[in-house]
Amino acid sequence: MDDFLIIDEIPRKMMVLFFVIDTSGSMKGTKIGEVNSAIEEILPELSDISNSNPDAEVKMAILSFNSEIQWITPKTGPVDPGVYLWRDLNANGTTRMGAAFEELESKLHGDKFMKSATSSYAPVIFLMSDGMPTETEEQFQSGLNKLKANKWFKSGIKVALGIGQDADLDVLEAFTGTKEAVLQTNNVKKLKAMIQFVSVTSSQIASQSVSGGIKDDGSVKTKQEQVEEQIKNFVTDSLDDLDDDEWDI
Repeated sequence: MDDFLIIDEIPRKMMVLFFVIDTSGSMKGTKIGEVNSAIEEILPELSDISNSNPDAEVKMAILSFNSEIQWITPKTGPVDPGVYLWRDLNANGTTRMGAAFEELESKLHGDKFMKSATSSYAPVIFLMSDGMPTETEEQFQSGLNKLKANKWFKSGIKVALGIGQDADLDVLEAFTGTKEAVLQTNNVKKLKAMIQFVSVTSSQIASQSVSGGIKDDGSVKTKQEQVEEQIKNFVTDSLDDLDDDEWDI
C-alpha cells in the first residue's frame, strides 16, 4: 500500500473540567449531600460527551477546600469520568478559598494537569461555595491574583455557584470576572439541577473545536459568553417548576 494512503489517527485534544468545592463545616448536611449526588450522577454523561466527540476527550479533576486543601482525584492528573469511582465528600473546618486558588493555579500548567496549547482546549473551572473566605483579605486576594494571572485560567470557562443565602456573591464574581457566570440558590432541588446543567453544558461547549453563535455586532461569541447565555436561559426557563424547599440545616 502506498505510504500516502496510510493515515494516522489524529489525537484528540484534552479538555479538563475542574470542580473546586467548598467542604467547610457550613456545608454539612443537605448541601454537601446534594453536591455529592449531583456530581456522581453526571459522571456517565460526561463520559458520553467525551466518547462521542471526535475532537476532544473530557477529563475531570476535583479540588476540595476547608481547613485543608485536597485533590480528591489523583494528584498525578485529571481522570476519565467514565471510570472514576466517586467517593462522597465530607464537610468540616474553615474556608481557605485563597489557598485553594493557589493550589489550583499550580496545576494549570503544561507540565502539570494541562498539556500544550495545541493539545488542550481551555478548561472549565466550576467553583461552589456557601460562604466567604475565612482567611485574611490579603491571603485571599493573593491566591486570587495568582490564579487570575494564569494563562489557562484567563482563557478558560469560569462559573461559580453560591449555595444558600450566606454565599458571598461578590467573592464569586471576583473569581468569574462577571456576574453573568454566577448562580445562587437556597433551594435543594435547584442546587442539584444547577450543578448538573453547568457541568454538562460547559463541558459540551468547551470541548468544541470552534466557538459558535454571532453577537448583535457581528462578532463571534466566546465560549464563556455561550455558557453565560445558556445559564441565563436555564435559570429563566427550567427552574420555575421546581419546589421551593428550604435547606435542611
